[in-house]
Amino acid sequence: VQLQACGGGLVQDGGSLRLSCAASGGSIATYHMAWFRQAPGKERMAVAGITWNGDAKWYHDSVKGRLTISRDNAKNMMYLEMKSLKFEDTGVYYCATARWSGGTWYPLAEDSWGQGTLVTVSS
Repeated sequence: VQLQACGGGLVQDGGSLRLSCAASGGSIATYHMAWFRQAPGKERMAVAGITWNGDAKWYHDSVKGRLTISRDNAKNMMYLEMKSLKFEDTGVYYCATARWSGGTWYPLAEDSWGQGTLVTVSS
């Protein structure tokens, strides 16, 4: 499955964005999925995850209450609704098929991230 994130952009502090993740070359319906963020000079980290059927969702403490993950398996899509954005939300956001381990999400394919989308929040 190839994944491509889009929807990023430049927003002011407190603004909103909606990221989309489009899958091709296969169905995401049986995969847990997650959004990851790589901030400038920092390692990539999971910010939100969702089980294959959408029944369970997880958020990093830093984004709880501001980001909402969702998916539409029929459309082979995943989304990240971002509200009340902060400067520290800045980074490149990637979507990935994922596994849960030790309290966070990890990508199933460590060496195949696909194209991310840049979110820049101006303070």
